[in-house]
Amino acid sequence: MVDVGEKPFSARTAEAEGWVLLDQAICDLLGDKGLSKKGDVLRIAETAGIMAVKKTWELIPLCHSIRVDSVRVQCELLADIRKIHIKSIVKANDVTGVEMEALTGVSVAALTVYDMCKAVSKGMVIDGIRLLRKTGGKSGDYIASTPIQVEDV
Repeated sequence: MVDVGEKPFSARTAEAEGWVLLDQAICDLLGDKGLSKKGDVLRIAETAGIMAVKKTWELIPLCHSIRVDSVRVQCELLADIRKIHIKSIVKANDVTGVEMEALTGVSVAALTVYDMCKAVSKGMVIDGIRLLRKTGGKSGDYIASTPIQVEDV
């Protein structure tokens, strides 16, 4: 594990995204009221993503525990193209970055969508999970150089 004991606290943010590709049966299910037999798919996935952000250090070996100041996980159904777009934004004032937290939030939200819809179809694909941007820390800011177009996922 990297020694971060001497690093200064600084404001840090990270934003990540990912996609769940759906078939028509799941789009039809979510298009009505967003409900599966397990409940409101998108809202529960968002909650799961937030919970995962707070436990990233327990899930990823050698990842530091940090005090997360703010988390937002948003799942948006794009029924016309049969996809769910997931975005996570994490903020902290700490000695290490929050990229892993943002990526974990997206990943667990996507897995939750899969779990909640697998009774209807197991043909979903989780794709395009990546860091979009990060700010703060010694390495400075990062912005993904090539935006993924919706049709590419």
